[in-house]
Amino acid sequence: MKDEVQPAFAIWLTGRPASGKSTVTAALAGQLRQRGVPVTVLESDRLRAAFSDSPRYDERERELFYTSLAFIGRELVEHGISVVFDATANRRAYRSRARDQIARFIEVFVDCPLEVCVERDPKGIYRKGMEGSATTVPGLQTDYEPPIHPEVHVLSDREDPESAARKIVDFLVGSEWVPSRKLYRV
Repeated sequence: MKDEVQPAFAIWLTGRPASGKSTVTAALAGQLRQRGVPVTVLESDRLRAAFSDSPRYDERERELFYTSLAFIGRELVEHGISVVFDATANRRAYRSRARDQIARFIEVFVDCPLEVCVERDPKGIYRKGMEGSATTVPGLQTDYEPPIHPEVHVLSDREDPESAARKIVDFLVGSEWVPSRKLYRV
């Protein structure tokens, strides 16, 4: 593969809340940038706060949010900007919508046992769910539908974020979507 600009792509990192998606995303974005691949991270918490000052996290709002997120990702990719989605997207249909709209798309399952996610709980999501102040926490009151055939499967309770990111980059290199060597340009 020549070290030339490749067409843009999208990567959706999905997993339960507190599974390590954001940490793996940060490592992945850094590793891609070292290879000269600029990426934009679409982080669900940041975007949800921009879209709504009081998100409800109910099915109707989630449907609208993930439809909008897929649309934004598709538009960016079509304009030559690679995208990393950092979003739980608890229903397979949400992620499938993005896959259907974006030709160069992979799904990464950031897999972590529920008990480890509950133990980590940096945002207090599970605590709120157990106390009853949150009623739609994926894995507690709402189902989380893991990917059936993700292109990359990360075990975040066993793999450190840098290794997990390398696994994703290795897949992208093997697919000839990113250069095989580090370029260190941004």
